[in-house]
Amino acid sequence: MYKAVALQIGATMMAALVAASFAGLRGAVSAALGGAACFLPNFLFAMRLSAVSRRPDASYPTAFFAGELIKLASTVGLLAAVRLVYHDVHWLALFLGLVLALKANLFAFLVKN
Repeated sequence: MYKAVALQIGATMMAALVAASFAGLRGAVSAALGGAACFLPNFLFAMRLSAVSRRPDASYPTAFFAGELIKLASTVGLLAAVRLVYHDVHWLALFLGLVLALKANLFAFLVKN
């Protein structure tokens, strides 16, 4: 799970570099915020699942589905917070950062430990 989060962070940094090349600092910040809206909830979700897996009496499926719901809601909340707090958003760069961070999970199976 942490491997996927590390790939998301790497994809977010790559998106910020690409966005900086065509939109400057505004684009880099927007791409970084878009990616962070994805990888921060995933990191907290991975920490929660790791903690639940160590408890013998825990209901792992319940923790997984509740955590997934909270993760999705917090991603939407963070994107709304970006809109409210950072008024100079470059929307294409934000979308690039978000999509690259979301799709980085597909490559987690290809990376060796």
